[in-house]
Amino acid sequence: MSILNETYTLSNGVEIPKLGLGTWFINDDQAAQAVRDAVGIGYRNIDTAQAYGNEQGVGDGVRNCGVSREDLFVSTKLAAEIKDYDEAVAAIDESLGKLDIGYIDLMLIHAPQPWDDFRGGDYAEGNRQAWRALEEAHQAGKIRSIGVSNFLQEDLDNILDNGTVAPHVNQILVHTGNTPSELIAYCESKAIFVEAYSPIAHGEILKNKEVAAIAEKYGVSVPQLCIRYTLQLGTVSLPKTANPDHMRSNAQVDFAISEEDMDALRTLDEKDYGENAVFPVYSGK
Repeated sequence: MSILNETYTLSNGVEIPKLGLGTWFINDDQAAQAVRDAVGIGYRNIDTAQAYGNEQGVGDGVRNCGVSREDLFVSTKLAAEIKDYDEAVAAIDESLGKLDIGYIDLMLIHAPQPWDDFRGGDYAEGNRQAWRALEEAHQAGKIRSIGVSNFLQEDLDNILDNGTVAPHVNQILVHTGNTPSELIAYCESKAIFVEAYSPIAHGEILKNKEVAAIAEKYGVSVPQLCIRYTLQLGTVSLPKTANPDHMRSNAQVDFAISEEDMDALRTLDEKDYGENAVFPVYSGK
């Protein structure tokens, strides 16, 4: 059975495919083709965000991919800067309009702070307001599942203590060399499902000789090993690419990493993102 046919079940009973296509850095005019290519290969989980600027293209690809809407799982994210109820309501409807696919399967708050103050000030009240807007859209049937992204334990507690619906998902940076085990365990304890974005560390992990040696042992590529690693952690893996060959290769992960090698990858500390450290999620804050 291909990984593309396997799913996890969220706490509200909604099924989510284990492997998805990330679309960060895919331009709006290229997104539709990337989605069509991915769906043609067998992907059923597509992840976008307001911040990516490609919701329209993703929606076009979903509408014209030859697969029924009900067989696809489409996620987007509320811009990190939106920490106001009315703005969140308007932004949710804007995403629904741009995607134009009837409903959204999962919508997340992209970060607990605006990007220009990531891991900075106190936005607890703003997150509560944004969450209330997501809860209402969820209750109205506009969104099947709701969650957060880049939230730490205290950010999650703010929502858990004040919301009426617990987050179904926390999408966080997880890759060999950066495994936030305590946060993953906390999410699991609260029935919050973890999605792993940048499982290949924005490409930087390709330079790691230790990871390359383990990949060679299994006769797989470094990206395949890294994707398999996040899957064996029990997370949804969201590698991003617009290249159909990479999409196919990323889905060829029908092997098992030994517990010994999982431990080695879990304890590896590799957070040098090179020029990509300019992005808040890789800045080391």
